[in-house]
Amino acid sequence: MAEARVLEAGEVTAVSKAWTHVRANLRRSAGQRLFDQWLKPVVLVESSTIDSIRLGLPSAFLTQWVRNHYAERLLLEFKAVLPSVTAVSIDTISDEPKRVVTAEDRPAIPLAPPAERPVFDPRFTFDRFVTDASNRVAFNAARSLAGAGDPVFSPLYLHSGTGQGKTHLMHAIGHEFLAANPMATAIYMPAERFMFEFVQALRAKDTHAFKTRLRGVDLLMIDDLQFIGGKDSTQEEFFHTVNEFMNSGKRLVIAADRAPQALEGFETRLAGRLGSGLVADIKVPELDLRRAIVQRKLEDMPRVAMPAEVIELLAARITTNVRELEGALNRLVAYAQLNSEAITIDFATVTLGEVLRSVQRRITIDEIQRAVSAHFAVKQIDLISERRAVAIARPRQIAMYLAKRLTTRSLPEIGRKFGNRDHSTVIHAVRRIEDLRGKDSEIDSAVRTLMRQLESA
Repeated sequence: MAEARVLEAGEVTAVSKAWTHVRANLRRSAGQRLFDQWLKPVVLVESSTIDSIRLGLPSAFLTQWVRNHYAERLLLEFKAVLPSVTAVSIDTISDEPKRVVTAEDRPAIPLAPPAERPVFDPRFTFDRFVTDASNRVAFNAARSLAGAGDPVFSPLYLHSGTGQGKTHLMHAIGHEFLAANPMATAIYMPAERFMFEFVQALRAKDTHAFKTRLRGVDLLMIDDLQFIGGKDSTQEEFFHTVNEFMNSGKRLVIAADRAPQALEGFETRLAGRLGSGLVADIKVPELDLRRAIVQRKLEDMPRVAMPAEVIELLAARITTNVRELEGALNRLVAYAQLNSEAITIDFATVTLGEVLRSVQRRITIDEIQRAVSAHFAVKQIDLISERRAVAIARPRQIAMYLAKRLTTRSLPEIGRKFGNRDHSTVIHAVRRIEDLRGKDSEIDSAVRTLMRQLESA
């Protein structure tokens, strides 16, 4: 094999940009789960010529799968960007040092085996994670676990619905831990990959190598644990892996879509072991957090001008999933740039029409009234009555406030739903509750609880 050389700066830039484009296409066409499991570990490896692309993977198993399923597709993708490309080779690189072509114009640097020094997503760092009360415990716990010294707790178990930031926090932990401990090793993998590699090791009668590799690292992170529900042999191996990390005082992070005791198809002893560390949930983001996330993303797009009303549209209409919120923002920006159009509320409504319709759950004023009456133990009919006692008037104002926040009804329509009240009464209620939320923690807590309940129903 010819001795590898460091590509010239211009070549590095061209190949690196082509690889970024190819990865983006693969992510879109394959879907996030398949991409994360099989294609994300692929790295671009230095070659002696720009016409022959070299890709590497950390294991022979992954290499063979990508060769069988994506070799031709990868060649076509590269040729579409760099017509001079004539070949794409896919090799296992964990057994020999290679040089990776970097995205920047700088000399390539040696790469340790990817299974032990994973390449964490540069977008997912702690300083890019927007926090509020819904995710602050999980954020602080993640940062604590990534810090120097012996971990105060392990495992850290993160749970939430899809797209709420679990994977972001796991990558952030990896970034910070490896930056603080240059000689440390780490593994991040989805639970499905844990299962496939374990089954492959069983078939090859080489489980010792599998166990040694995983249990020998300083930080192990397993994502989407719920996918090994009902897989008894995999759970048995995972149980012993958890015990090994806990007994040795090493860092273990696990993420799933529900709390340990709520996992379906899991042994009681494993669920109990997972719950013995720190369990932190991430709740559905409220409007203020969604708005802050959009604004934080826009800070990375300095040339994008987005009116406040468009930011509000995104934050108000895409309510349950941060990933979908970010996807809608990226789509809006991309369409505007491709069409050389300014981002206006009309442009956003047309561009995101299907997205907004698919994610919107129409909350009705009747639902709001039922939820408020149940929360405050008052009769629903009292909310539309003339009664002015504080025990009735305050829940009524909260219901009006929620109707304005969570529905598309006009002020006169909301007023009519509350005993034919004038729209000015609704305005007063909305302003009053906004003021009280900043002063009265009980009112603020009640509003937050009701919003989560209604938006996630």
